[in-house]
Amino acid sequence: MVGQLVSGRALQPRTATLGWLLDERGSAIDQVLTTLFPAPASYTGEDVVEISCHGSPPVLRFAVERTLALGARLAEPGEFTRRAFRNGRMDLVQAEAVRDLIDASTLYQARVAVRQTAGALSSKLRGVKRRLVELIALLEAGIDFAEDDIEVASREEILARLAPVREAVRQLAAGFAVGKVVRGGLRLAIVGRPNVGKSSLFNRLLQRDRAIVNAAAGTTRDSISETATFDGIPVELVDTAGIRMAQDDIESEGVRRSWQSLQDADCALVVVDLSQSPAASDRDLWRKVNDSCPALQVGNKVDLPAQDGFSEPLARVSAKTGEGIERLRESIRERALPGLDALHEGSFVTNIRQERLLRVALEALGKAADAAKGEVPHEMLLLDLYEALEPLDCITGSTTMDDILDRIFSTFCIGK
Repeated sequence: MVGQLVSGRALQPRTATLGWLLDERGSAIDQVLTTLFPAPASYTGEDVVEISCHGSPPVLRFAVERTLALGARLAEPGEFTRRAFRNGRMDLVQAEAVRDLIDASTLYQARVAVRQTAGALSSKLRGVKRRLVELIALLEAGIDFAEDDIEVASREEILARLAPVREAVRQLAAGFAVGKVVRGGLRLAIVGRPNVGKSSLFNRLLQRDRAIVNAAAGTTRDSISETATFDGIPVELVDTAGIRMAQDDIESEGVRRSWQSLQDADCALVVVDLSQSPAASDRDLWRKVNDSCPALQVGNKVDLPAQDGFSEPLARVSAKTGEGIERLRESIRERALPGLDALHEGSFVTNIRQERLLRVALEALGKAADAAKGEVPHEMLLLDLYEALEPLDCITGSTTMDDILDRIFSTFCIGK
């Protein structure tokens, strides 16, 4: 097949060869570049040939059909990355990062994913695992010398060795709160009384007119949403109906949906009108919202004469002029993603499978620490340490089962 594609010219490793894509009658369909990547220096760790065509859909479709006719088959979902994992080209964390890279909708998400494919998170996990294995090896050696009454590790030493392992696992697990937002985006609900400027603020944050804005109270009767990007994080903005005693059934349904949007949100903006005296309903709404999710109080209409009585902290903006909007964006990021700047790109956990395994390991490490404090025999303490080691291995795929792999790789697109 390759000979037909490149007119019989021998392929040189990692060198693009110019040739022709021919149909079954020998007629040229496209001029292509063919590159040979011999094992093990390829994506999968196996012999790979890449054919680069021009971007015409009919040509690409023909190239696939022609290779199938000559004996190739379509790749299964995630097959190339699964082969790379099986052949030791990457671990499971890196393989999952490939999927994140494909799904990235912003450059920031892509940077995080590509750092994980390069092993940023895997490197941290290896360091944690190495310390844990060293402690296990120490205690195993101690069991061998138990008959000689030789104590290879005191309670204090065991606890001292356990402490940095527990802290590292705790930090990785805690980082999922940020990582899941980096990977999946943030849902931000904009709530408040009618006519405080929620829709105007929605449009200003979105940087285009999406919601209808009118001076009449109750213009917004339903929740509408659009996605914007704040510093590389996709943010789904949700403009909600004004929350008050409804005047009719339609407005009542709109208020109900506003509360539903709030329950589904990762963060909320509670908007008040600085040109009007604060109302008891403003304070009640702030208290209810702040109890349900991370929230930020936004004082709108700073371009108008201000009234006194609003409590701090309060982000002061003008949805009309744009004053304070950039600072509000920064405040949203700080409120919804605390600690993001302290985490290195690509070295935090971004999927729930990894986070759950870290929690399992953390629980086992806690039991090990309690056992050490209680001077439990080392044979029993080792059971807890092995229980902590197993989920750490599963994160990178060292001890994972085929059914776990099937679930992970089935979410890939066809081929990649």
